[in-house]
Amino acid sequence: MSEERSIASDISCCAVAAVFVLGLVFLGVKLKEVQVDDSADYRYANSRQSVRRVQLDGIRGRILDRHGDVLAANRCSFSLAVDAAFFQSRSQDATVDSIRKAVARVAGVIGVPSLLTDRDVRRHVKQSLAMPLVAWRDVDDATLARFYEHESEFPGFSVIETEEREYPHGSLAAHIIGYVGRDRAEVVAGDEKFNFYQLEMRGRSGLELYYDQFLCGVPGERRMIVDARGFLIRSQTAVEPGSGPDLRLTIDIGIQRTVENQLKGLKGACVVLDPVNGDVLAAASAPTFNPNEFVPVLTHELYGRHANDPARPLLNRAFGGAYAPGSTFKPVTALAGLKAGCQDRSLYDCIGYFESGTSRLRCAARWGHGELDMRTALKKSCNPYFCNLAQEIGTNAVISAARELGFGVKTGVDFGIDMAGAVPDAEWKMKQYRERWYFGDLLQMSIGQGMLLSSPLQMARLAGAIGTGWLVTPKLKADMPCVRRRIAFSDRHLAVVREGMRMVVDGGTGRRGGEGVAVEVSGKTGTAEVGRGENRRKNAWFIAYAPSRNPTVAVAMVVENGESGGGTAAPKVCEILKGIFNDR
Repeated sequence: MSEERSIASDISCCAVAAVFVLGLVFLGVKLKEVQVDDSADYRYANSRQSVRRVQLDGIRGRILDRHGDVLAANRCSFSLAVDAAFFQSRSQDATVDSIRKAVARVAGVIGVPSLLTDRDVRRHVKQSLAMPLVAWRDVDDATLARFYEHESEFPGFSVIETEEREYPHGSLAAHIIGYVGRDRAEVVAGDEKFNFYQLEMRGRSGLELYYDQFLCGVPGERRMIVDARGFLIRSQTAVEPGSGPDLRLTIDIGIQRTVENQLKGLKGACVVLDPVNGDVLAAASAPTFNPNEFVPVLTHELYGRHANDPARPLLNRAFGGAYAPGSTFKPVTALAGLKAGCQDRSLYDCIGYFESGTSRLRCAARWGHGELDMRTALKKSCNPYFCNLAQEIGTNAVISAARELGFGVKTGVDFGIDMAGAVPDAEWKMKQYRERWYFGDLLQMSIGQGMLLSSPLQMARLAGAIGTGWLVTPKLKADMPCVRRRIAFSDRHLAVVREGMRMVVDGGTGRRGGEGVAVEVSGKTGTAEVGRGENRRKNAWFIAYAPSRNPTVAVAMVVENGESGGGTAAPKVCEILKGIFNDR
Protein backbone atom coordinates (compact mmCIF):
# COMPACT_ATOMS: atom_id res chain seq x y z
CA MET A 1 0.00 0.00 0.00
CA SER A 2 2.80 2.33 0.90
CA GLU A 3 4.52 1.46 -2.32
CA GLU A 4 1.40 2.29 -4.36
CA ARG A 5 1.13 5.71 -2.64
CA SER A 6 4.77 6.40 -3.47
CA ILE A 7 4.20 5.57 -7.14
CA ALA A 8 1.11 7.79 -7.29
CA SER A 9 3.03 10.61 -5.65
CA ASP A 10 5.82 10.26 -8.20
CA ILE A 11 3.31 10.35 -11.04
CA SER A 12 1.71 13.49 -9.61
CA CYS A 13 5.07 15.16 -9.27
CA CYS A 14 5.94 14.28 -12.85
CA ALA A 15 2.61 15.65 -14.05
CA VAL A 16 3.11 18.89 -12.14
CA ALA A 17 6.65 19.14 -13.47
CA ALA A 18 5.42 18.50 -17.00
CA VAL A 19 2.76 21.20 -16.65
CA PHE A 20 5.33 23.56 -15.21
CA VAL A 21 7.74 22.85 -18.05
CA LEU A 22 4.99 23.27 -20.62
CA GLY A 23 4.03 26.54 -18.97
CA LEU A 24 7.60 27.74 -19.13
CA VAL A 25 7.83 26.75 -22.79
CA PHE A 26 4.55 28.51 -23.56
CA LEU A 27 5.66 31.58 -21.66
CA GLY A 28 9.02 31.52 -23.45
CA VAL A 29 7.28 31.29 -26.84
CA LYS A 30 4.97 34.18 -25.97
CA LEU A 31 7.84 36.27 -24.66
CA LYS A 32 9.69 35.64 -27.91
CA GLU A 33 6.62 36.71 -29.90
CA VAL A 34 6.17 39.86 -27.84
CA GLN A 35 9.81 40.84 -27.41
CA VAL A 36 11.23 39.64 -30.70
CA ASP A 37 8.66 38.74 -33.33
CA ASP A 38 6.14 41.53 -32.59
CA SER A 39 8.52 44.15 -31.24
CA ALA A 40 8.55 46.07 -34.51
CA ASP A 41 4.76 46.25 -34.50
CA TYR A 42 4.70 47.49 -30.93
CA ARG A 43 7.39 50.05 -31.63
CA TYR A 44 5.42 51.24 -34.66
CA ALA A 45 2.20 51.46 -32.67
CA ASN A 46 4.02 53.35 -29.94
CA SER A 47 5.51 55.76 -32.46
CA ARG A 48 2.09 56.30 -33.98
CA GLN A 49 0.90 57.42 -30.57
CA SER A 50 3.80 59.80 -29.96
CA VAL A 51 4.77 61.04 -33.46
CA ARG A 52 2.83 63.56 -35.52
CA ARG A 53 3.62 63.98 -39.22
CA VAL A 54 3.26 67.46 -40.72
CA GLN A 55 3.23 68.06 -44.46
CA LEU A 56 5.13 71.28 -45.17
CA ASP A 57 4.11 73.48 -48.08
CA GLY A 58 6.45 73.57 -51.06
CA ILE A 59 8.21 76.70 -52.28
CA ARG A 60 6.15 78.30 -55.04
CA GLY A 61 7.92 79.10 -58.31
CA ARG A 62 8.41 82.67 -59.47
CA ILE A 63 6.72 84.40 -62.41
CA LEU A 64 9.05 86.26 -64.79
CA ASP A 65 8.55 88.46 -67.83
CA ARG A 66 10.12 87.60 -71.20
CA HIS A 67 13.43 89.25 -70.18
CA GLY A 68 13.64 87.63 -66.74
CA ASP A 69 12.30 90.53 -64.67
CA VAL A 70 10.49 89.19 -61.61
CA LEU A 71 6.71 89.73 -61.60
CA ALA A 72 5.85 87.43 -58.69
CA ALA A 73 8.19 86.04 -56.05
CA ASN A 74 8.27 84.88 -52.44
CA ARG A 75 9.38 87.00 -49.50
CA CYS A 76 10.27 86.14 -45.92
CA SER A 77 7.35 86.72 -43.54
CA PHE A 78 7.39 86.77 -39.75
CA SER A 79 4.47 85.77 -37.57
CA LEU A 80 4.00 85.59 -33.79
CA ALA A 81 2.84 82.19 -32.58
CA VAL A 82 1.78 80.57 -29.32
CA ASP A 83 3.14 77.27 -28.04
CA ALA A 84 0.08 75.68 -26.44
CA ALA A 85 2.28 73.28 -24.42
CA PHE A 86 3.51 76.19 -22.30
CA PHE A 87 -0.05 77.04 -21.23
CA GLN A 88 -1.33 73.52 -20.65
CA SER A 89 -3.64 73.14 -17.67
CA ARG A 90 -5.72 70.37 -16.14
CA SER A 91 -8.59 70.93 -18.56
CA GLN A 92 -9.00 72.15 -22.12
CA ASP A 93 -11.12 75.09 -20.96
CA ALA A 94 -8.38 76.19 -18.57
CA THR A 95 -5.77 75.89 -21.35
CA VAL A 96 -7.91 77.97 -23.70
CA ASP A 97 -8.40 80.62 -21.04
CA SER A 98 -4.66 80.79 -20.33
CA ILE A 99 -3.82 81.22 -24.02
CA ARG A 100 -6.49 83.88 -24.51
CA LYS A 101 -5.23 85.95 -21.56
CA ALA A 102 -1.60 85.63 -22.69
CA VAL A 103 -2.48 86.79 -26.21
CA ALA A 104 -4.30 89.79 -24.80
CA ARG A 105 -1.22 90.75 -22.74
CA VAL A 106 1.05 90.58 -25.77
CA ALA A 107 -1.43 92.57 -27.87
CA GLY A 108 -1.37 95.34 -25.30
CA VAL A 109 2.41 95.61 -25.48
CA ILE A 110 2.94 95.39 -29.26
CA GLY A 111 -0.08 97.59 -29.95
CA VAL A 112 -1.67 95.27 -32.50
CA PRO A 113 -4.87 93.35 -31.72
CA SER A 114 -4.88 89.67 -32.61
CA LEU A 115 -7.46 88.38 -35.05
CA LEU A 116 -7.74 85.13 -33.08
CA THR A 117 -11.22 84.39 -31.76
CA ASP A 118 -12.14 82.18 -28.81
CA ARG A 119 -13.41 79.68 -31.34
CA ASP A 120 -10.02 79.62 -33.10
CA VAL A 121 -8.17 78.97 -29.83
CA ARG A 122 -10.60 76.30 -28.67
CA ARG A 123 -10.46 74.47 -32.01
CA HIS A 124 -6.66 74.56 -31.95
CA VAL A 125 -6.51 73.12 -28.43
CA LYS A 126 -8.91 70.34 -29.37
CA GLN A 127 -7.41 69.41 -32.73
CA SER A 128 -3.88 70.79 -33.22
CA LEU A 129 -2.10 70.99 -29.87
CA ALA A 130 1.26 70.05 -31.31
CA MET A 131 1.21 72.83 -33.92
CA PRO A 132 2.08 76.49 -33.24
CA LEU A 133 -0.99 78.73 -33.01
CA VAL A 134 -0.39 81.84 -35.14
CA ALA A 135 -1.74 84.86 -33.31
CA TRP A 136 -0.33 87.60 -35.56
CA ARG A 137 0.45 86.85 -39.20
CA ASP A 138 2.94 88.73 -41.39
CA VAL A 139 3.79 91.42 -38.83
CA ASP A 140 5.71 94.53 -39.87
CA ASP A 141 9.20 95.45 -38.71
CA ALA A 142 7.99 97.88 -36.06
CA THR A 143 5.70 95.32 -34.44
CA LEU A 144 8.43 92.71 -34.57
CA ALA A 145 10.88 95.10 -32.88
CA ARG A 146 8.42 95.83 -30.06
CA PHE A 147 7.96 92.09 -29.50
CA TYR A 148 11.70 91.43 -29.34
CA GLU A 149 12.11 94.24 -26.81
CA HIS A 150 9.77 92.40 -24.42
CA GLU A 151 10.37 88.82 -25.58
CA SER A 152 11.56 87.69 -22.14
CA GLU A 153 8.23 88.81 -20.68
CA PHE A 154 6.28 86.52 -22.97
CA PRO A 155 7.33 82.91 -22.46
CA GLY A 156 5.39 80.56 -24.72
CA PHE A 157 5.48 83.02 -27.63
CA SER A 158 7.91 82.81 -30.53
CA VAL A 159 8.56 84.22 -33.98
CA ILE A 160 8.07 81.79 -36.85
CA GLU A 161 9.36 82.38 -40.34
CA THR A 162 7.32 81.53 -43.44
CA GLU A 163 7.08 82.67 -47.05
CA GLU A 164 4.44 84.91 -48.55
CA ARG A 165 3.83 85.91 -52.16
CA GLU A 166 5.18 89.27 -53.26
CA TYR A 167 4.46 91.27 -56.40
CA PRO A 168 7.43 93.65 -56.84
CA HIS A 169 5.68 95.87 -59.38
CA GLY A 170 2.46 96.24 -57.38
CA SER A 171 -0.56 96.66 -59.60
CA LEU A 172 1.40 96.29 -62.84
CA ALA A 173 -0.06 93.41 -64.90
CA ALA A 174 -2.23 92.44 -61.91
CA HIS A 175 -5.08 91.06 -64.03
CA ILE A 176 -2.66 88.82 -65.92
CA ILE A 177 -0.55 87.64 -62.97
CA GLY A 178 -3.48 87.31 -60.54
CA TYR A 179 -3.01 86.53 -56.85
CA VAL A 180 -2.84 83.60 -54.44
CA GLY A 181 -4.58 82.49 -51.27
CA ARG A 182 -3.89 79.81 -48.69
CA ASP A 183 -5.39 76.36 -48.97
CA ARG A 184 -4.69 72.81 -47.87
CA ALA A 185 -1.75 71.27 -49.68
CA GLU A 186 -2.10 68.44 -52.13
CA VAL A 187 -1.63 65.20 -50.19
CA VAL A 188 1.64 63.41 -50.90
CA ALA A 189 1.14 59.76 -51.77
CA GLY A 190 2.47 57.24 -49.24
CA ASP A 191 1.58 54.50 -46.82
CA GLU A 192 1.40 56.77 -43.79
CA LYS A 193 -1.13 59.56 -43.44
CA PHE A 194 -0.14 63.04 -42.38
CA ASN A 195 -1.61 64.35 -39.15
CA PHE A 196 -1.35 68.03 -40.10
CA TYR A 197 -1.06 69.99 -43.32
CA GLN A 198 0.39 73.45 -43.68
CA LEU A 199 -1.79 75.76 -45.74
CA GLU A 200 0.13 76.41 -48.94
CA MET A 201 -0.10 79.18 -51.53
CA ARG A 202 -2.67 78.34 -54.19
CA GLY A 203 -3.66 80.43 -57.19
CA ARG A 204 -6.93 82.33 -56.96
CA SER A 205 -6.97 84.26 -60.25
CA GLY A 206 -4.94 85.03 -63.36
CA LEU A 207 -1.88 83.00 -64.25
CA GLU A 208 -1.39 82.17 -60.58
CA LEU A 209 -4.56 80.10 -60.93
CA TYR A 210 -4.17 78.85 -64.50
CA TYR A 211 -0.62 77.58 -63.90
CA ASP A 212 -1.15 76.73 -60.23
CA GLN A 213 -0.05 73.09 -60.53
CA PHE A 214 2.99 74.13 -62.54
CA LEU A 215 4.13 76.70 -59.95
CA CYS A 216 3.49 74.59 -56.84
CA GLY A 217 6.59 73.40 -55.03
CA VAL A 218 7.37 69.93 -53.67
CA PRO A 219 5.98 69.47 -50.13
CA GLY A 220 8.33 68.55 -47.26
CA GLU A 221 7.76 66.78 -43.96
CA ARG A 222 8.29 67.60 -40.29
CA ARG A 223 7.98 65.00 -37.50
CA MET A 224 6.91 66.07 -34.02
CA ILE A 225 7.18 64.08 -30.80
CA VAL A 226 4.25 64.69 -28.46
CA ASP A 227 3.36 63.57 -24.95
CA ALA A 228 0.34 61.50 -23.93
CA ARG A 229 -1.92 64.59 -24.01
CA GLY A 230 -0.74 65.66 -27.44
CA PHE A 231 1.50 68.58 -26.43
CA LEU A 232 4.73 69.08 -28.38
CA ILE A 233 7.98 67.80 -26.88
CA ARG A 234 10.35 68.28 -29.83
CA SER A 235 10.30 68.33 -33.63
CA GLN A 236 12.61 67.95 -36.60
CA THR A 237 12.34 68.37 -40.36
CA ALA A 238 12.50 64.97 -42.04
CA VAL A 239 12.21 66.17 -45.66
CA GLU A 240 13.00 69.70 -46.80
CA PRO A 241 10.40 71.33 -49.10
CA GLY A 242 11.37 71.76 -52.76
CA SER A 243 10.89 74.68 -55.13
CA GLY A 244 8.46 74.79 -58.01
CA PRO A 245 9.73 75.85 -61.47
CA ASP A 246 9.74 79.47 -62.59
CA LEU A 247 7.09 80.52 -65.11
CA ARG A 248 8.51 82.74 -67.85
CA LEU A 249 5.93 84.81 -69.71
CA THR A 250 5.72 86.46 -73.11
CA ILE A 251 4.86 89.75 -71.36
CA ASP A 252 7.34 92.60 -71.79
CA ILE A 253 7.23 94.57 -68.55
CA GLY A 254 8.41 97.76 -70.30
CA ILE A 255 5.58 97.65 -72.85
CA GLN A 256 3.14 96.67 -70.09
CA ARG A 257 4.12 99.73 -68.06
CA THR A 258 3.65 102.03 -71.07
CA VAL A 259 0.23 100.56 -71.79
CA GLU A 260 -0.94 100.94 -68.19
CA ASN A 261 0.30 104.53 -68.06
CA GLN A 262 -1.87 105.32 -71.08
CA LEU A 263 -4.94 103.82 -69.36
CA LYS A 264 -4.35 105.48 -66.00
CA GLY A 265 -7.49 107.12 -64.63
CA LEU A 266 -9.71 105.54 -67.30
CA LYS A 267 -11.92 102.51 -67.74
CA GLY A 268 -10.84 100.34 -70.61
CA ALA A 269 -8.33 97.79 -71.85
CA CYS A 270 -5.46 97.28 -74.24
CA VAL A 271 -3.70 94.24 -75.70
CA VAL A 272 -0.36 94.26 -77.54
CA LEU A 273 0.30 91.11 -79.54
CA ASP A 274 3.05 89.70 -81.71
CA PRO A 275 1.00 88.81 -84.81
CA VAL A 276 3.64 86.40 -86.08
CA ASN A 277 3.94 83.96 -83.16
CA GLY A 278 1.05 84.93 -80.86
CA ASP A 279 3.12 86.27 -77.94
CA VAL A 280 1.04 88.57 -75.73
CA LEU A 281 3.49 91.42 -75.13
CA ALA A 282 1.14 93.37 -72.87
CA ALA A 283 -2.42 93.09 -71.65
CA ALA A 284 -3.88 95.74 -69.37
CA SER A 285 -7.26 96.40 -67.82
CA ALA A 286 -8.23 99.63 -66.08
CA PRO A 287 -8.97 100.29 -63.32
CA THR A 288 -6.72 97.74 -61.68
CA PHE A 289 -5.83 96.52 -58.19
CA ASN A 290 -2.72 95.80 -56.14
CA PRO A 291 -2.40 92.06 -55.41
CA ASN A 292 0.00 92.80 -52.53
CA GLU A 293 -3.06 93.98 -50.59
CA PHE A 294 -4.40 90.42 -50.79
CA VAL A 295 -1.35 89.02 -48.95
CA PRO A 296 -1.27 87.17 -46.62
CA VAL A 297 -5.07 86.82 -46.83
CA LEU A 298 -7.83 88.51 -48.79
CA THR A 299 -10.26 89.71 -46.15
CA HIS A 300 -14.01 89.78 -46.70
CA GLU A 301 -13.97 93.53 -46.21
CA LEU A 302 -11.33 94.15 -48.88
CA TYR A 303 -12.90 91.75 -51.36
CA GLY A 304 -16.31 93.31 -50.80
CA ARG A 305 -14.92 96.77 -51.42
CA HIS A 306 -13.43 95.69 -54.76
CA ALA A 307 -16.38 93.52 -55.79
CA ASN A 308 -18.93 96.26 -55.07
CA ASP A 309 -16.93 99.01 -56.73
CA PRO A 310 -18.95 100.19 -59.78
CA ALA A 311 -15.70 100.63 -61.71
CA ARG A 312 -15.17 96.84 -61.36
CA PRO A 313 -11.40 96.80 -60.79
CA LEU A 314 -11.32 92.98 -60.54
CA LEU A 315 -12.74 92.57 -64.07
CA ASN A 316 -10.16 91.60 -66.68
CA ARG A 317 -11.50 93.72 -69.52
CA ALA A 318 -8.62 92.80 -71.84
CA PHE A 319 -9.58 89.11 -72.05
CA GLY A 320 -13.04 89.09 -70.51
CA GLY A 321 -14.63 92.34 -71.64
CA ALA A 322 -17.40 92.00 -74.25
CA TYR A 323 -17.71 95.16 -76.35
CA ALA A 324 -19.34 96.17 -79.60
CA PRO A 325 -16.29 96.80 -81.82
CA GLY A 326 -17.82 99.70 -83.73
CA SER A 327 -16.10 100.75 -86.93
CA THR A 328 -13.04 98.61 -86.20
CA PHE A 329 -15.22 95.81 -87.62
CA LYS A 330 -15.51 97.50 -91.04
CA PRO A 331 -12.36 95.79 -92.42
CA VAL A 332 -14.18 92.49 -91.82
CA THR A 333 -17.20 93.70 -93.81
CA ALA A 334 -14.83 94.88 -96.54
CA LEU A 335 -13.15 91.46 -96.77
CA ALA A 336 -16.57 89.79 -96.84
CA GLY A 337 -17.58 92.03 -99.76
CA LEU A 338 -14.39 91.38 -101.71
CA LYS A 339 -14.71 87.62 -101.21
CA ALA A 340 -18.33 87.80 -102.40
CA GLY A 341 -17.21 89.46 -105.66
CA CYS A 342 -17.70 93.16 -104.99
CA GLN A 343 -15.25 95.49 -106.70
CA ASP A 344 -13.05 97.64 -104.53
CA ARG A 345 -12.93 100.40 -107.16
CA SER A 346 -16.72 100.67 -107.49
CA LEU A 347 -17.94 104.05 -106.27
CA TYR A 348 -20.72 104.69 -103.82
CA ASP A 349 -22.32 108.10 -103.32
CA CYS A 350 -22.65 108.86 -99.61
CA ILE A 351 -25.33 111.48 -98.97
CA GLY A 352 -25.03 111.49 -95.18
CA TYR A 353 -27.24 108.51 -94.42
CA PHE A 354 -28.21 105.08 -95.64
CA GLU A 355 -31.87 104.26 -96.03
CA SER A 356 -33.54 101.00 -96.97
CA GLY A 357 -37.20 100.42 -96.16
CA THR A 358 -37.72 101.38 -92.55
CA SER A 359 -33.98 101.22 -91.75
CA ARG A 360 -32.00 104.46 -91.74
CA LEU A 361 -28.44 104.90 -90.51
CA ARG A 362 -26.57 108.20 -90.44
CA CYS A 363 -23.00 108.86 -91.43
CA ALA A 364 -20.48 110.69 -89.25
CA ALA A 365 -20.24 113.23 -92.08
CA ARG A 366 -23.56 115.05 -91.75
CA TRP A 367 -23.71 116.10 -95.41
CA GLY A 368 -22.12 112.93 -96.68
CA HIS A 369 -18.75 111.98 -98.15
CA GLY A 370 -19.84 112.02 -101.77
CA GLU A 371 -18.45 109.35 -104.07
CA LEU A 372 -15.88 107.01 -102.54
CA ASP A 373 -14.40 103.57 -103.13
CA MET A 374 -13.61 100.87 -100.56
CA ARG A 375 -10.19 102.21 -99.56
CA THR A 376 -11.49 105.72 -99.04
CA ALA A 377 -14.55 104.38 -97.20
CA LEU A 378 -12.19 102.72 -94.73
CA LYS A 379 -10.11 105.87 -94.45
CA LYS A 380 -13.14 108.04 -93.67
CA SER A 381 -15.09 105.28 -91.86
CA CYS A 382 -18.22 105.83 -93.94
CA ASN A 383 -21.25 104.05 -92.41
CA PRO A 384 -23.53 104.21 -95.51
CA TYR A 385 -20.84 102.62 -97.70
CA PHE A 386 -20.60 99.52 -95.52
CA CYS A 387 -24.34 99.31 -94.99
CA ASN A 388 -24.77 99.29 -98.74
CA LEU A 389 -22.01 96.69 -99.09
CA ALA A 390 -23.72 94.46 -96.49
CA GLN A 391 -27.03 94.82 -98.34
CA GLU A 392 -25.37 93.59 -101.52
CA ILE A 393 -23.66 90.51 -100.01
CA GLY A 394 -26.18 89.48 -97.32
CA THR A 395 -26.01 88.33 -93.72
CA ASN A 396 -24.30 84.98 -94.26
CA ALA A 397 -21.31 86.53 -96.04
CA VAL A 398 -20.64 88.97 -93.19
CA ILE A 399 -21.07 86.27 -90.53
CA SER A 400 -18.80 83.87 -92.41
CA ALA A 401 -16.03 86.48 -92.65
CA ALA A 402 -16.38 87.36 -88.96
CA ARG A 403 -16.04 83.75 -87.88
CA GLU A 404 -13.12 83.19 -90.22
CA LEU A 405 -11.34 86.03 -88.44
CA GLY A 406 -11.92 84.63 -84.96
CA PHE A 407 -15.13 86.33 -83.82
CA GLY A 408 -17.66 84.35 -81.81
CA VAL A 409 -15.18 81.75 -80.49
CA LYS A 410 -12.54 81.71 -77.78
CA THR A 411 -9.04 82.65 -78.86
CA GLY A 412 -7.40 79.65 -77.18
CA VAL A 413 -5.12 81.78 -74.99
CA ASP A 414 -3.58 79.93 -72.03
CA PHE A 415 -5.59 81.81 -69.45
CA GLY A 416 -8.67 81.16 -67.38
CA ILE A 417 -10.67 84.00 -68.95
CA ASP A 418 -11.18 83.97 -72.71
CA MET A 419 -14.32 85.77 -73.86
CA ALA A 420 -15.86 84.29 -77.01
CA GLY A 421 -18.05 87.30 -77.71
CA ALA A 422 -20.98 86.95 -80.09
CA VAL A 423 -21.59 86.85 -83.84
CA PRO A 424 -25.38 87.08 -84.02
CA ASP A 425 -27.52 85.35 -86.63
CA ALA A 426 -31.21 84.47 -86.88
CA GLU A 427 -30.91 81.33 -84.75
CA TRP A 428 -28.81 83.08 -82.09
CA LYS A 429 -31.19 86.03 -81.85
CA MET A 430 -34.25 83.79 -81.54
CA LYS A 431 -32.56 81.83 -78.77
CA GLN A 432 -31.37 84.92 -76.88
CA TYR A 433 -34.24 87.36 -77.42
CA ARG A 434 -37.13 85.34 -78.88
CA GLU A 435 -37.14 87.66 -81.87
CA ARG A 436 -36.63 87.05 -85.57
CA TRP A 437 -33.77 88.48 -87.59
CA TYR A 438 -34.36 91.84 -89.28
CA PHE A 439 -32.57 93.59 -92.10
CA GLY A 440 -31.63 96.34 -89.67
CA ASP A 441 -29.66 93.76 -87.64
CA LEU A 442 -27.44 93.13 -90.64
CA LEU A 443 -26.85 96.85 -91.13
CA GLN A 444 -25.89 97.30 -87.48
CA MET A 445 -23.51 94.35 -87.61
CA SER A 446 -21.84 95.59 -90.79
CA ILE A 447 -20.59 98.66 -88.91
CA GLY A 448 -19.76 96.80 -85.69
CA GLN A 449 -22.84 97.76 -83.71
CA GLY A 450 -25.94 95.97 -82.49
CA MET A 451 -25.53 92.54 -80.92
CA LEU A 452 -22.00 91.92 -82.22
CA LEU A 453 -19.54 91.57 -79.31
CA SER A 454 -15.79 91.02 -79.08
CA SER A 455 -12.94 91.36 -76.60
CA PRO A 456 -9.84 93.56 -76.94
CA LEU A 457 -7.79 90.36 -77.29
CA GLN A 458 -9.91 89.31 -80.28
CA MET A 459 -9.52 92.75 -81.84
CA ALA A 460 -5.71 92.70 -81.48
CA ARG A 461 -5.81 89.27 -83.08
CA LEU A 462 -7.92 90.67 -85.93
CA ALA A 463 -5.47 93.51 -86.57
CA GLY A 464 -2.59 91.06 -86.68
CA ALA A 465 -4.45 88.68 -88.99
CA ILE A 466 -5.12 91.45 -91.53
CA GLY A 467 -1.50 92.59 -91.35
CA THR A 468 0.09 89.14 -91.74
CA GLY A 469 -2.59 86.93 -93.32
CA TRP A 470 -2.36 84.52 -90.37
CA LEU A 471 -4.69 84.15 -87.40
CA VAL A 472 -2.58 83.26 -84.36
CA THR A 473 -3.49 81.64 -81.06
CA PRO A 474 -2.37 84.06 -78.33
CA LYS A 475 -0.07 82.71 -75.63
CA LEU A 476 1.30 83.92 -72.32
CA LYS A 477 3.77 81.14 -71.43
CA ALA A 478 7.01 81.90 -73.22
CA ASP A 479 8.06 78.44 -74.36
CA MET A 480 4.77 77.37 -75.89
CA PRO A 481 4.79 76.54 -79.62
CA CYS A 482 3.27 78.93 -82.12
CA VAL A 483 -0.17 77.90 -83.36
CA ARG A 484 -1.65 79.75 -86.32
CA ARG A 485 -3.69 79.25 -89.47
CA ARG A 486 -3.88 81.03 -92.79
CA ILE A 487 -7.03 83.13 -93.14
CA ALA A 488 -9.21 82.34 -96.16
CA PHE A 489 -8.80 85.64 -98.02
CA SER A 490 -6.66 86.20 -101.07
CA ASP A 491 -3.56 88.38 -101.01
CA ARG A 492 -5.25 90.75 -103.44
CA HIS A 493 -8.24 91.23 -101.16
CA LEU A 494 -6.02 91.67 -98.10
CA ALA A 495 -3.94 94.24 -99.98
CA VAL A 496 -7.06 96.39 -100.53
CA VAL A 497 -7.98 96.39 -96.85
CA ARG A 498 -4.37 96.93 -95.77
CA GLU A 499 -4.13 99.98 -98.02
CA GLY A 500 -7.37 101.34 -96.59
CA MET A 501 -6.10 100.87 -93.03
CA ARG A 502 -2.81 102.56 -93.96
CA MET A 503 -4.82 105.50 -95.27
CA VAL A 504 -6.76 105.64 -91.98
CA VAL A 505 -3.54 106.61 -90.20
CA ASP A 506 -2.19 108.63 -93.12
CA GLY A 507 -4.65 111.52 -93.03
CA GLY A 508 -7.81 109.57 -92.14
CA THR A 509 -9.82 109.22 -88.94
CA GLY A 510 -6.83 107.62 -87.18
CA ARG A 511 -4.14 110.08 -88.21
CA ARG A 512 -3.22 110.67 -84.55
CA GLY A 513 -2.44 106.97 -84.20
CA GLY A 514 0.87 107.15 -86.05
CA GLU A 515 2.21 110.67 -85.54
CA GLY A 516 5.87 110.51 -84.67
CA VAL A 517 6.14 106.71 -84.73
CA ALA A 518 9.43 105.58 -86.28
CA VAL A 519 7.67 103.04 -88.54
CA GLU A 520 4.60 103.20 -90.75
CA VAL A 521 1.38 102.34 -88.92
CA SER A 522 -1.90 100.93 -90.27
CA GLY A 523 -5.05 100.98 -88.20
CA LYS A 524 -8.77 101.53 -87.86
CA THR A 525 -10.77 103.72 -85.50
CA GLY A 526 -14.12 102.86 -83.99
CA THR A 527 -16.70 104.59 -81.83
CA ALA A 528 -19.40 102.25 -80.56
CA GLU A 529 -22.55 103.69 -79.02
CA VAL A 530 -23.97 101.63 -76.17
CA GLY A 531 -26.89 102.08 -73.81
CA ARG A 532 -30.00 104.21 -74.22
CA GLY A 533 -31.31 107.51 -72.96
CA GLU A 534 -29.38 108.88 -70.00
CA ASN A 535 -27.18 105.78 -70.01
CA ARG A 536 -26.13 106.29 -73.60
CA ARG A 537 -22.36 106.50 -73.97
CA LYS A 538 -19.53 105.83 -76.38
CA ASN A 539 -16.70 103.33 -76.28
CA ALA A 540 -13.67 104.54 -78.23
CA TRP A 541 -11.62 101.96 -80.17
CA PHE A 542 -8.39 101.92 -82.11
CA ILE A 543 -6.75 98.83 -83.58
CA ALA A 544 -3.42 98.92 -85.39
CA TYR A 545 -0.47 96.93 -86.65
CA ALA A 546 3.08 98.09 -87.33
CA PRO A 547 5.17 98.26 -89.39
CA SER A 548 2.59 98.33 -92.18
CA ARG A 549 4.74 95.87 -94.13
CA ASN A 550 5.76 92.72 -92.28
CA PRO A 551 4.18 93.77 -88.97
CA THR A 552 5.69 92.65 -85.67
CA VAL A 553 3.16 94.31 -83.36
CA ALA A 554 -0.64 94.38 -83.30
CA VAL A 555 -2.56 96.55 -80.82
CA ALA A 556 -6.17 96.96 -79.77
CA MET A 557 -7.40 99.52 -77.26
CA VAL A 558 -10.88 100.37 -76.01
CA VAL A 559 -11.66 103.31 -73.72
CA GLU A 560 -15.08 103.30 -72.08
CA ASN A 561 -16.98 106.62 -72.15
CA GLY A 562 -14.54 108.04 -74.67
CA GLU A 563 -15.20 110.78 -77.21
CA SER A 564 -14.10 108.96 -80.36
CA GLY A 565 -11.69 106.34 -81.57
CA GLY A 566 -9.57 108.87 -83.40
CA GLY A 567 -9.54 111.43 -80.60
CA THR A 568 -9.37 109.22 -77.51
CA ALA A 569 -7.83 105.82 -78.27
CA ALA A 570 -5.60 106.53 -81.29
CA PRO A 571 -3.24 109.01 -79.55
CA LYS A 572 -2.76 106.57 -76.68
CA VAL A 573 -1.91 103.70 -79.01
CA CYS A 574 0.48 106.07 -80.74
CA GLU A 575 2.41 106.57 -77.48
CA ILE A 576 2.56 102.81 -77.01
CA LEU A 577 3.96 102.31 -80.51
CA LYS A 578 6.52 105.05 -79.91
CA GLY A 579 7.66 103.25 -76.80
CA ILE A 580 8.09 100.05 -78.80
CA PHE A 581 9.68 101.34 -82.02
CA ASN A 582 11.26 104.73 -81.29
CA ASP A 583 13.52 103.55 -78.47
CA ARG A 584 15.09 100.70 -80.39
